[in-house]
Amino acid sequence: MRLENKKVIALVSKEFEDLELWYPVLRLQEEGATVHLVGEKAGEEYPGKYGVPATADYSFEDIDAAEYDGILVPGGWSPDKLRRYDHVLAMVKHMDEQKKPIGQICHAGWVLISANILEGRKVTSTPGIKDDMINAGAEWYDEAVVVDEHIVSARRPPDLPPYAKAYADLLAD
Repeated sequence: MRLENKKVIALVSKEFEDLELWYPVLRLQEEGATVHLVGEKAGEEYPGKYGVPATADYSFEDIDAAEYDGILVPGGWSPDKLRRYDHVLAMVKHMDEQKKPIGQICHAGWVLISANILEGRKVTSTPGIKDDMINAGAEWYDEAVVVDEHIVSARRPPDLPPYAKAYADLLAD
C-alpha cells in the first residue's frame, strides 16, 4: 500500500462535519496510512454535527508534529473552536514550514487563517468564508479542489472524492 509508512494528524473538536472528517480518514487508512484523531483531551468523544462521534487518540499537547507527515482539518463548526488553541496553530504552522500536506475543507480555512499561513496562497473553501480567506491574503477559487504546493483545499462534502484523492496523492509523493 502506497501510504503504509505515513502518519497523519486529523484534528477533532465538537461539531466537526462528520463526512469531512471520516471520508478522508478512511480513505487514507485504506491506503495504509496511520491516522491519529487529535483533540483537546485524549480519550474524549467528540460529537459530529450529525451525531457521528470521534474519540481522540491523543490530546493536542501529546502530539509532536515533527513525527507526522501531514495534517487534516475538517470543517463544520469545529474550526472556530480549533483555531483558539495555540497547540493546533503550532501544528499547522509546523506542517506549513516543513511543506508537509495540509488538508482543509469547508470552514477549516479558519484554522489556516488563524495560523497566518494563507498570504499569497491559492485556496478554496465554503463560499461562506470566502471573504475571510481573501482578507487573510489568499487567492480564492470556486473549484472543487485547489492544490497549492502542500495545501489541499476543498469547498464542501460533495467535493470529498477529489479532495481525498488529491490529499492522498500529495502524501504519497
